[in-house]
Amino acid sequence: MTDQSQVFLQRARVITMARRTAFIFLIIALFYSLAAIVYSTQVIYKVKLNYAVILEQFGGKRQAIVDVGWHYRLPFFTKLEKEVPLMNQNMYLGGSSAPIKIISQENVALWTSALMTFKIKNLKKWGIENLSPEILLQGDFDGIAKDILQGEEVNKLISDRETIKEEIFQALKNRPINKDGPTLEGKYGIEVVSFVLNETRFGDQLVEATEEKKRRQLIAEAENYAADQESDRIRKLYRAYLEGIQSLHLALGGAEDQRVNPALFEFLSQQKWATAYEKNQGTQKTFVLHGSNRPPSMTLPPLAGEQVKPEGSSETAQNSTP
Repeated sequence: MTDQSQVFLQRARVITMARRTAFIFLIIALFYSLAAIVYSTQVIYKVKLNYAVILEQFGGKRQAIVDVGWHYRLPFFTKLEKEVPLMNQNMYLGGSSAPIKIISQENVALWTSALMTFKIKNLKKWGIENLSPEILLQGDFDGIAKDILQGEEVNKLISDRETIKEEIFQALKNRPINKDGPTLEGKYGIEVVSFVLNETRFGDQLVEATEEKKRRQLIAEAENYAADQESDRIRKLYRAYLEGIQSLHLALGGAEDQRVNPALFEFLSQQKWATAYEKNQGTQKTFVLHGSNRPPSMTLPPLAGEQVKPEGSSETAQNSTP
């Protein structure tokens, strides 16, 4: 009997302990479920560091809660409208980090991206006086930045970005949105911390067109240089021709106030051209015979079976190809 009693008592203790453990777990589960329900309904809410909460009360009044820690609100009579971060926040030009297209003062399309950093200083103006302040601020920020960017010349936008960046930063902080209107900081209760102009570049098609334009300019400059060289060579040849004619004139006994026999001078000139022509038959392209008021006194032999025919009584010219 003694052994059976001990076994029975031991079983009773185990059953009692199991019941107590199950009851404790049930109580903990009930408390956890109740806490989860309360937290999900945000009857009890927490304000984190560098955050604030906009609380809408039963009468429609909105209140900013900025004290860090746990807070309690009346269920069904109040509502948590939104949580607002008070730390530095970024806002991209055009609402995206991808570059957007702008038009410069010379009507040239450029791609640019920019970033403004701000933080909320007056929660009442930001979250209570403005409905959807992020959307409103994005529109005002884009308007001010684009007005300045699109009013500048292309060279300044590309090479003087530092000056433009500082100009936009000062405009965001101090320039009224409209004449006699508030600034960004005054309208939204924020502080503009910084502004960064990430990039400003031409579009790919414009770059290709610019490269093609440069190539054509280089070709045109090369052609102009070649034309200048050819013109200089022609001037030198013409000067040498005049000097040769003058030397021939002086060699025949002529002077400024004394002329030589025109027929003799013409004959010798033609002989000179004929000699030059005969020496350069392999590369000669064009030959012009000295003109006078009567037919030439000599005719050169034709080249490659082609006959040289005078075109007029005053001048005779023959173009031949060897």
